[in-house]
Amino acid sequence: MAEYHWCHGPECHTYATQDRVRGSKGFKVLRTKKVKQHTDREWYERDQPFNYFCSQGCLFNFIRTHIQRIVALDPRTEPLETRIEDPVREKHTSNYSFGEHSYYTTTINKIDRDSNMG
Repeated sequence: MAEYHWCHGPECHTYATQDRVRGSKGFKVLRTKKVKQHTDREWYERDQPFNYFCSQGCLFNFIRTHIQRIVALDPRTEPLETRIEDPVREKHTSNYSFGEHSYYTTTINKIDRDSNMG
């Protein structure tokens, strides 16, 4: 049996799309969409946002509505840092019939994830 969650978007039930129309003649409503849970699939991950929201629009409406409470769950009072090696900058040059083109790339390598600070 398929599992569903109702979309958590605060305005989901207001979007005038055909798949939200429910009810009998004379008693029609726009209803929040169901979001199918693919729990029987190998790729299913319980904590993914699209298990709870039918679209990116609904997800971001929820975030905009509740951002202060979301941030209050785990406030950040200091920056996080990841240790890296000194960045290496390399110049690359290509010759074309119309002239030379140069560009730079920078390689940044992280140092041992377990020693991250923060």
